[in-house]
Amino acid sequence: MTRITVDVNDDWLDAAREALGTDTKVATINAALHAFAVRRQARDIVAAFDQVEMDFSGSGEAWRHHGGRDLSRLAEDARDAEAA
Repeated sequence: MTRITVDVNDDWLDAAREALGTDTKVATINAALHAFAVRRQARDIVAAFDQVEMDFSGSGEAWRHHGGRDLSRLAEDARDAEAA
């Protein structure tokens, strides 16, 4: 673990502490850095999946007992939601 001394905006730190539910400055900063890293990993994973053509046609009938959901518009709906 790296030990550093850094000036931090108190208002931002308090806002992050409240949003993250942390008790200390160290916990808040570590949780914020972790959240940022996880968000970036998630973005990279989504980008990788976005490079793959997915065919959900017939997905409603693909599950046993026809209990599956129709996923044929899943990718298009996700892109529409992202654009909004």
